[in-house]
Amino acid sequence: MSSDYFYSELPALADFLEITNSSNYVSVPPDWQVIVTDIVGSTKAIESGRYKEVNLIGACSIVAILNIAKNFEVPFVFGGDGASLLIPPSLLRETKQALLATKILAKQEFKLDLRVGIVPVSAVNKNGYHLKIAKLKISEHYHQAVFNSYGLTHATDLVKNPDYADIYLIKDPEDQPKADFSGLECRWQDIPSQRGEIVSFLVFATTDEEKKGNYIYREVLNEFRKIYGQEIDFHPIPIANLKLSFDERKLMQEAKVRFPKGSQSESPVGNWLQQQWYLSKIKLENYLGAFSMNLNLKVRDTDWGEYKNIFLDSTDYKKFDDILRMVIAGNSEQRQQLTKYLESQYQAGKLVYGLHNSDRAIVTCLVFERNGRQVHFVDGADGGYALAAKAMKKRMLALNYQE
Repeated sequence: MSSDYFYSELPALADFLEITNSSNYVSVPPDWQVIVTDIVGSTKAIESGRYKEVNLIGACSIVAILNIAKNFEVPFVFGGDGASLLIPPSLLRETKQALLATKILAKQEFKLDLRVGIVPVSAVNKNGYHLKIAKLKISEHYHQAVFNSYGLTHATDLVKNPDYADIYLIKDPEDQPKADFSGLECRWQDIPSQRGEIVSFLVFATTDEEKKGNYIYREVLNEFRKIYGQEIDFHPIPIANLKLSFDERKLMQEAKVRFPKGSQSESPVGNWLQQQWYLSKIKLENYLGAFSMNLNLKVRDTDWGEYKNIFLDSTDYKKFDDILRMVIAGNSEQRQQLTKYLESQYQAGKLVYGLHNSDRAIVTCLVFERNGRQVHFVDGADGGYALAAKAMKKRMLALNYQE
């Protein structure tokens, strides 16, 4: 019996706090595969002001696989400079080709090195770890995958460990693989915080006991709510600040993804003309979209007056994949309170954490239907999750050294 619809058939949780209840998770079938992607040397790219491009390539590795799995859901987590996904065995051959095409796109168009690995769930289980998953309802149009039991973390460690590169990393292809990146959009301006700051933070409970870990995460979320209040108070994307971009340099990134070198044309000139045509197309679409949203127009199947609300409902700004990840709006006093609390828990040996502070958020979007299926990946500008992860790793190393 095929396990293709395993994730599609999972019931969805209604409340984010339910991620701290182990009984809500089920084991992933052993014949499934874990996909791990990340940008090698992402910190250097971020320091040179290229974090938007880093985010874009991370999202490309997701959309390339979603476009293969047309008839069922594939669980995924966006991590800023990469992504994690799970696929059934029926998608393995096509997934390898799509990921190799994404790796080539990253190198040829953006001069970024995308690391891509595939780890069988059976290998994770054999090593003494469990890969457990649940599904969280974010909106009518987007269900989010959440993970616990450290199986996903172990798979990620295997892919990044040079000792296992020959086993799990996908090798560079000899031919020219192809991928479908349709649905990926990068059309919004950076979004200023409604409270003055955008904080990207990560929390990882440093315990092997699942129940104790759940308790730590529940404590963190409860303390977070005491400091930041209700969701409307800390949501990183206020509707009033959500504006379409007309900056050609930013919009060109999407054009490069949709018409990469060698995609349709045999000549560099032909490729450049295709990108310019697409750039003109999305600029026109943005003008029409801004006009339609301002006037609350309904055009064919798209209600532009409601589109920003649909956008907000499908934002991916809090998630859990063995690590609690959030991008939130607040002020400096709230950030200091949060940092003080997390530092006290770190000093007590309960967790490690990392934060990155900015004044604005960025979004990378997967839009398959204007008034339907879509997800908008939110991150802090100028480093976001990637620099928060760097800070967390330093604390993790320090904790191990102390022990």
